[in-house]
Amino acid sequence: MTRFSYLLAVGLWAAILAGCGGKGPEAGHGERSPAVVVKGVQVETVKAVAVPDLMEVVGTVKARTSAVVSARIPGTVTVLKVREGDRVRKGQLLARLDAQETGATGAAAVAGSDEAQRALDEAQARKRLADVTFDRYQRLYKEQAVTRQEFDTKQTEQEVAAQGVARAQARYRQAREGARAASRMADYATIVAPISGVVTARQVDLGSTVFPAQPLMTIDSEGSYQLELALPESLATRAKVQTPLQVTLDALQVTISARIAEIVPSADPQSRTFIAKVPLDRKGVASGMFGRASISLGSTANGILLPERAVVERGALTSVWVVDQAHTARMRLVKSGKSVGGKVEILSGLSDGERVVVSGADKVSEGAKVE
Repeated sequence: MTRFSYLLAVGLWAAILAGCGGKGPEAGHGERSPAVVVKGVQVETVKAVAVPDLMEVVGTVKARTSAVVSARIPGTVTVLKVREGDRVRKGQLLARLDAQETGATGAAAVAGSDEAQRALDEAQARKRLADVTFDRYQRLYKEQAVTRQEFDTKQTEQEVAAQGVARAQARYRQAREGARAASRMADYATIVAPISGVVTARQVDLGSTVFPAQPLMTIDSEGSYQLELALPESLATRAKVQTPLQVTLDALQVTISARIAEIVPSADPQSRTFIAKVPLDRKGVASGMFGRASISLGSTANGILLPERAVVERGALTSVWVVDQAHTARMRLVKSGKSVGGKVEILSGLSDGERVVVSGADKVSEGAKVE
C-alpha cells in the first residue's frame, strides 16, 4: 500500500467516525424546541354555501350635471377669475375677453339702427304732409276747384308716402335686430358660470387667444354624481333599468347597494360596450373616481367563501392557514376566484368542514399552536 493510499484510508475512517459520533447517546436525548403558541386569532369552520354568479364591471364617477364653458367669439383672455377647485355660483364672472373687432361691429350696428330710426321719422313726416295735402285737394276736387289730374297726383303722392313709411319701418326693424345681435355678441366677451358647482378643469390662462367653440373650463355640479359603467355586450339582454348591483369605490373603501337608472341604447363600436348610469348618493364622492360594480347573472352554485383578510397572498401564491385537530396551524395553498361582498371564493384547496384562521393571520406561523 502506497503512502497516499494509506493516508486516504485514514481520512475516510476519520470522517466515518466523526459522522457516527453525532448519533451518540447524548445526541439522541436532545430536547426539541417548544412550538409557538398563538393567541388572539379567530378560527372558523368553512362550509359550502350558495355563491351567486356575479360579473364585475368597472366605470368612472362623473357629475350628473356638467357644463363645458366655451368661447363664442374670438379674443384674448384679459381677466381670469377662477382656477381648478374653485366653487362658483350661477351667473358669477369667470373670465373676460378683449374682442375689439366684435365691439366695433356692435358700435356700427347701433349707429345703423339710429340712422334707420331717423329715416323712419322722416318718412312718417312726409306721410303726414301727403295726408294733409290729399285731404285739402279732395275738398277742392269736390268743389271742382282743381282738375282730376291734380287730384290723382296728390292721391298717388299719399300712397307713395305710405309705402315709404313701410320701407323705413322694415329697415328700422332690420337695423334694430342687427344692433341687438351685435350687442349680444359683445356680451359674449364676458364669460359667466352657467351653473353652480366646482371648476374641475381650466384649459386657458391669462393672455391666451381663444376662438369660437374652444373650451375654456368645465364646471361640475356638486352633490349629484353617477357611476358610468362600461357593460359588455354579453349583458345587453340581462342588464336593465332598476337592475340591482353592488358598487365598490376603492378610494372611499366602501361598498353600497345601488340600481341602474339609465342605459345608453347604443354600444361603442371600438370597445363593444354600452354605458349604464348608476346614481351615487354618498358623501365624499368626486368626479373621476374609479368604481366597480357586481351584477348578478341570476344563477348560483355551491362554493366556499372566506373573508378577504383570511387569504394570504405572497407573489403569485395564494394560501390560508388551516388548523388541524391538534390545533396546529398549517399553510395550505388554495386557488381563489371572484370577490363577493367582501369575501373571496375559494375554488380549490379547501374542503367543507375544515377550520381556517379568518382573523389575525399575520400572527400565525407554520406549526404554531392556535389557542
